[in-house]
Amino acid sequence: MSIWTALNQRLVNRAEALGQKARLIKLPFFDGEPLYDVAVFFWKSMVDGAVSTRASAIAFNFILAIFPAIIFLFTLIPYIPIDNFQQQLFDLLQSILPKNAFAAIQETIIEILMIQRGNWLSFGFLAAFIFATNGIVSVIVAFNGTIHAIETRSWINQRFVALILVVILTLLMTISIALITVSQTIMNYMVDNGYLQKNLTYYLLFGGKWLVICGLIFFAYAFLFYLAPARKTKFRFISAGGTLATILTIITTIAFSYYINNFGKYNALYGSIGTLIVVMLSFYFNAFILLIGFELNVSIWHSIRNNSDTVFEE
Repeated sequence: MSIWTALNQRLVNRAEALGQKARLIKLPFFDGEPLYDVAVFFWKSMVDGAVSTRASAIAFNFILAIFPAIIFLFTLIPYIPIDNFQQQLFDLLQSILPKNAFAAIQETIIEILMIQRGNWLSFGFLAAFIFATNGIVSVIVAFNGTIHAIETRSWINQRFVALILVVILTLLMTISIALITVSQTIMNYMVDNGYLQKNLTYYLLFGGKWLVICGLIFFAYAFLFYLAPARKTKFRFISAGGTLATILTIITTIAFSYYINNFGKYNALYGSIGTLIVVMLSFYFNAFILLIGFELNVSIWHSIRNNSDTVFEE
């Protein structure tokens, strides 16, 4: 037996041993399914499921939706009767967005936040509603495009579900922004009046706003994974895919922002269009993560169905 044959046999044996161990591992939210079985279906869906193409379609539709949505929301903000609300929202956007992206839209944001324009409200609402609904429909189509069979809905049902999801996601975003700004106002008031010192307690409370953002991301994924697929009754509301997608979103956002702020030279290479490239990449990464989480949920469901069929045949 040659050295290469022996080495190959050793690798095969090691892979089989790892596979046997993986069959004994059962993670939370996997509905008792072995990690190995889920991983096999997940790998197949990622390789053969045209995930990159589906993510590109989702990103494109949401890029179309984001601009009218921003117009509507920001033209609504000057009418909110909360002291210093506009400045706090401005600071929040500055802390979240990469520096290059924020610098390109800073003047526009200031103008929209501070000046009331009633004639833009109706246009912004209608355009945002149409494009946001189209974006959610693209998510539904991408979900139903998995290689693991998922039955589809009619056009009317897709639009109805998309409308519900648009309302839910809008409410989540509104509640999150309100909680963040109100909590910051309360903290500033307590510090100014001596009720709270800038110690560990203050910074723990300050970090609470990021927990709110993480909670928003998690529940947004939970609602999308539960309501968007046609076979929604087969998926948990609190799912493994939602947890994975939330973790990946946080890691990717931090890493991407760090890279853009410290190493990215898009503006130097492409000029002002570099900001658009950053925004498009951000949408694509998040759409890709969305599909990763969904494919994990579908792989768990497919593993359950496959193992059930095997037991029935035996």
